[in-house]
Amino acid sequence: MTKIEILGTDCAKCKSLLKNVEKAVQELGMDAEVVKVNSIQEIMNRGIMMIPGLAIDGEIVLVGRSPSVEELKKMFKKR
Repeated sequence: MTKIEILGTDCAKCKSLLKNVEKAVQELGMDAEVVKVNSIQEIMNRGIMMIPGLAIDGEIVLVGRSPSVEELKKMFKKR
């Protein structure tokens, strides 16, 4: 199972990223666990200085923006 983490607060970009990730996972039929990380300390410990951040299986793959569902699907297919 793939673990996908959304690192961010409840800002508009963070909410958009969460929504788009959930939709991309659903459309691909992925076996994935989507987790929201709200702790500012945890986000900073991961080296994220601009939210939102996206981690796949512990690896930070995106920082500071909310890509489209299609872009996320391409990213997930490469893994």
